[in-house]
Formats: sequence, C-alpha cells, structure tokens
Amino acid sequence: MEQEKGRTGGSAGWFNGFLGVLIFSGSLPATRVAVMEFDPVFLTVARAAIAGLLALVLLLLTRQKRPTRAQLPPLIIVALGVVVGFPLLTALALQHVTSAHSIVFIGLLPLATALFGVLRGGERPRPIFWLFSVTGSLLVAGFALSQDLSASLAGDLLMLAAVLVCGLGYAEGATLSRKLGGWQVICWALLLSLPFMLILSLLTMPASFDSISQPAWMGLAYVSLFSMLIGFVFWYRGLAQGGIAAVGQLQLLQPFFGLALAAGLLHEPVSVLMVGVTVAVILCVAGSKRFAR
Repeated sequence: MEQEKGRTGGSAGWFNGFLGVLIFSGSLPATRVAVMEFDPVFLTVARAAIAGLLALVLLLLTRQKRPTRAQLPPLIIVALGVVVGFPLLTALALQHVTSAHSIVFIGLLPLATALFGVLRGGERPRPIFWLFSVTGSLLVAGFALSQDLSASLAGDLLMLAAVLVCGLGYAEGATLSRKLGGWQVICWALLLSLPFMLILSLLTMPASFDSISQPAWMGLAYVSLFSMLIGFVFWYRGLAQGGIAAVGQLQLLQPFFGLALAAGLLHEPVSVLMVGVTVAVILCVAGSKRFAR
C-alpha cells in the first residue's frame, strides 16, 4: 500500500512538474519582448505587484490560515529568490543577450535545485546522480565559453546569478510546500513582497504608456500571471510530491521548449551548437533522473 501510494505521488509530482516547466518555458521569450519597451526594474516589480494582488484575492477568498513565525524566514527566501531575484536578474541579462542564448543557461537550474535540495531539503541522491548533473552543467558552461564573451559577459554572469537564487527559491519553496501547500507558498511569498513591489512600481513607472506596443503588454501579462503565479502552483506541488532533486531534472526540458519559442515567435537565430548542447544536457539529466533517489 505504501509503495503504491509512493508511486502515485511520484507520478503526480512528475505531471505537475512538467506543467510547471511548460509554463516557465515561455518566461524568457516573454520577458525579452517586454523588456524591449519596459524598463527591466519596472518590469520586475510590476509583474510581482500584479501577481501579488491576484495572490491576495486568492488567499482572502479561500480564507487561508496565516503562516507560522517559523515559516516566515523560508517564505522570505522564496520571495527574494523567485519573486525578486530571478525576474530582475534575467530582465537585466536580456538587455545584453538574446532569449535563445539565455535559455541555455537554464540548463544549470537542475543542478542548482538539486544542490539546494540537499542543503535545505535533506535529500540524498546517489553518487552517480551528481556525475550526470555535473556533466550536463559543464556542457552548458562550455557552450558559454565558446561564445563571444566580450559582448555578453555581463549577460552571462547575470544569468548565472539568476540560476543560483532561483535554485535556492525552488528548493526552499518545495520544502515548505510539504507543510503549507504548493500554491499557498507562492501566494504568501508574493503577499510578503506586495507592499514593496507596489511602491517600487509607482516609483519606476514610465511617464507615459502611449508608446508601449501590444506585444510588450502581452509579455508583461504572461510573466505576471503565468510565470509569477500559475507556473509555481504546479511546480512547487510537483517538487513536494516527487522530490526536489528528482522532479527538478524536468527543468532540462525548459531549454528545449524555450528555444522552440524563441525561434518560432521571436525569429531569433538558434545555432546548431546551441541545439546540440541543449540535447546533450537533456540526455545527461535523463540519466541523473534515474539515480535521483
């Protein structure tokens, strides 16, 4: 009975995690579109403010119990990592690099998430898991080194920083989701950030919105509703159900979907090397998935 329950929970975790990754795959292309006309700082605080207002409505309508004092520090880490840190750093990075280039760096997220899953979630993957994960990460780093870093070093460093804070936010939120609930974690984290995000939105708001095109508005809407809220509902639930290190490996599908979106919607160039590295990293993480537990 316990084994059957574990298999059911694991399957549900992979399904929810897959939906989360699918939603997140559109984040960088949508951010790329929006940041071409919105200031990156305003885009970061505006998306968090919009999602925070929606989270407030959800929490009030469902009459959720407030987090305990012990749950506040993890919620603050989640807020700093995924509500503020990752959106801001990626928005700044996308001023220097294309979304297709930045998406490949998401290949580092499974390793970062697994590392923080060990440090914060108490998980213990088998040794061969780390061999596959590190190999995949080295492939991503090798791709970055093969590029013209004189023009995109700042963007690459910003993306690396974004991956680290995001991995911490994922692991911390997934651990807390086991007690608080998946959608509740992101809603409370957004609510904690809401007062600051509203004030900063007003301070960084452009003098006029007349020149903002419809695609930029659509990009803002996507990252506010889907990337900042709905995606996390599925993602944190999946990590909590199937394990942080295991389900976290699904993030290697994100470059694949993201590259397809960048090429199809933004008509950005996607090199053979970029595709090859992405496929190779996916194969590495597919191997690490088998030994995640």
